[in-house]
Amino acid sequence: MNPLPTVATHDGTRGVGAALPMYIGEAIRRATGEVFSMMLGERVEPGEMTVHKAAQPGQPDPESYHPGVVAVLGMTGEWAGSGQLSCAPEFACRIASWMLGDEYAVVDEDVLDAVAEVANMIVGNVKNMLEDRLGPMALSTPTIVFGPEFATRIAGNPDRVMVPFRCGGERMAVQVVLAPKHTAGGEGRHGHGHAHGLVLSEADTVSR
Repeated sequence: MNPLPTVATHDGTRGVGAALPMYIGEAIRRATGEVFSMMLGERVEPGEMTVHKAAQPGQPDPESYHPGVVAVLGMTGEWAGSGQLSCAPEFACRIASWMLGDEYAVVDEDVLDAVAEVANMIVGNVKNMLEDRLGPMALSTPTIVFGPEFATRIAGNPDRVMVPFRCGGERMAVQVVLAPKHTAGGEGRHGHGHAHGLVLSEADTVSR
């Protein structure tokens, strides 16, 4: 695996600083492409990376709404935050079909487990790429959420780095939120539940 490019130091944190979002975005693109190619035999096309502050309660944020399946993993160390994969139920079924070699028409336990495993590999690879600059980080087990539509909100006010992907006419997104541990936002609750610093609301959801 080729190393990620070195970025300019602006804050003394191992060569990251202002260029960190671009560094995270490149890690997301590489990790996602490698997992889909090597583990699923499929090619994904990355879209344009976006970086913005997480919306706070009462602020509209269309990108926080998800169509059906989200897998979330927490990361903690000198830097802390979360990584997530979100996709429509139809694409979740395709991921399970590619991984398990069977056909799935509806989201069931096998589909949720497959999406959680793919998210675990992608976020784990992103974490590994970032550790040279951000220091060692521990990775939680995946939490998977499935519902008709729900919103996520990041506690605190960190940058959210999101890269959309297309694969066979379907869309998905991979998002990473990281901040130095002394400034990372704490967890909060609003609505139906929360996982790893993400607050879920406005839908009946099933989480595992």
